Amino acid sequence: MPIPSPFYSRMVALCESYEWRDWSGYLAVSVYEPSHEREYYAIRNSAALIDVSPLYKYDVAGPDALRLVDRVMTRNIAKCAVGQVMYSPWCNDDGKLIDDGAVTRLGENYFRITAATHNLRWFEDCGYGLQATVTDISTDLAALALQGPEARNILKTCVSGVDLDRLKFFRYGEGRVDNVPVAISRTGYTGDLGYELWVAPDHAERLWDILIERGQAYTILPAGMLALDMARIEAGFPLIEFDYIPAPRAVIKAQTSSPFEAGMGWAVALDKENFVGREALLVEKERGSHWAFVGVDVHWQDIEDLYAAFDLTPKLAGRASRQSIPLYKDGRQVGQATSHTYSPLLKKYIGLATIESAYGVFGSEVEIEMTIEYTRQKARATIVKLPFFDPERKRA
Repeated sequence: MPIPSPFYSRMVALCESYEWRDWSGYLAVSVYEPSHEREYYAIRNSAALIDVSPLYKYDVAGPDALRLVDRVMTRNIAKCAVGQVMYSPWCNDDGKLIDDGAVTRLGENYFRITAATHNLRWFEDCGYGLQATVTDISTDLAALALQGPEARNILKTCVSGVDLDRLKFFRYGEGRVDNVPVAISRTGYTGDLGYELWVAPDHAERLWDILIERGQAYTILPAGMLALDMARIEAGFPLIEFDYIPAPRAVIKAQTSSPFEAGMGWAVALDKENFVGREALLVEKERGSHWAFVGVDVHWQDIEDLYAAFDLTPKLAGRASRQSIPLYKDGRQVGQATSHTYSPLLKKYIGLATIESAYGVFGSEVEIEMTIEYTRQKARATIVKLPFFDPERKRA
């Protein structure tokens, strides 16, 4: 049975929908209100508060901490400065994805890793023989994501010890909120201006209360997983288990993906010394990947025409879908859209897709399957580069 997070007492009082889900063994709000629209628009127009405590968290420390983390990650962690955060995937020996997450360098020989799945044993195995200790601190820290264009303004009303105007994208600082010690990283999963705040569970409720109180002037709202799902699709962020299957949970080899096939090739540093999966990834880089990770922009006129044939108007606005649907080219299935949604901001139907590389050419067209009145139909879609939404404020 899922357990409550350190913010549960505040979340349950606001969750009018009574709709919850299991996230890594924790109760997570799907949507606070009967509908998710206001929560989505809070992310894009004001600020949203999202409980991300269910993320797994690991500290790596010791004389060989850098060697261990650099051995695991595909990024060149040696280039990560103290106070910097790096996003990185990590792979098995076959170069297939195990997970992806953030690596924060807290000290010369001290790192913190966040992950979507349990990785303690893998990190320990990779560190065998090294003078480094991996500690699971998942329950030692509560975490809130404050995301949206007003996020910085809200934090400036209550944070001391961190110069938020100088805290760059993917950087980390430590300060206080009403005398509560808080770690702040300029990171998030919405593709917008945002921060993640890390605090001891005993101080979680106080942190929530202060942010909600100070955020009222900026129209802050708590947001659930439904709004977050729409935002991360617009941002082009893959979701483990849906947009790619982690190798340890794959039933057959064909279900696994490499970083190149999951849109993470930019985070693979093949020029650094050996890391787990490097040899396999070198071979793949030379021969080319079978799959590509792309965006699909579905032609709206086709959608209207398909529904009109049944005397209906399109029924696509609403929740994002994690149900994979086929993509076709010349009548043959060449891939699948793994996450898709109607974007209220962009006013179009969009999706994240895995497609055979030969057909993943930006600007080219494919067909996407749609089910209307229990019949399978096809609409045209254009292959586009991700992300769909990338505001300047995210990095400014």
